Amino acid sequence: MLKLTKRTEYALTALSHMQSQGEGELTTAREISEKYSISFQLLSKILQHLSKENLIKPIQGAKGGYKLITDLTEISLWQFLEMMEGPLGLVDCIITSECQKMDGCVILSPIHKINKTVQNIFMNIPISDITN
Repeated sequence: MLKLTKRTEYALTALSHMQSQGEGELTTAREISEKYSISFQLLSKILQHLSKENLIKPIQGAKGGYKLITDLTEISLWQFLEMMEGPLGLVDCIITSECQKMDGCVILSPIHKINKTVQNIFMNIPISDITN
């Protein structure tokens, strides 16, 4: 089953919140945490990760917070999911070639085709479609 992790779900929620703010406005982890009932500690780690990925920028100081610095129409859902979770695949052998049964696997080719189809679909969905 394809399912977003809480980490990815919360990251999308935070980006959606920031996108709804005015141009250049800051928002704090506390503000997002309280508004959407997200663990402050977990959200802080997620925001740090989004900052390392150059989607948001942390601003230090008493009136600091985070601001969105990336156009979310430019990032596909596939790119974002990989940014948050690492390499994606329907089965492990798509991500790694460590499977002991690859030589005799009868479903390898169809699974690769399905995975490529899913990837193509997700590559054509900007995350702004989710965060708007």
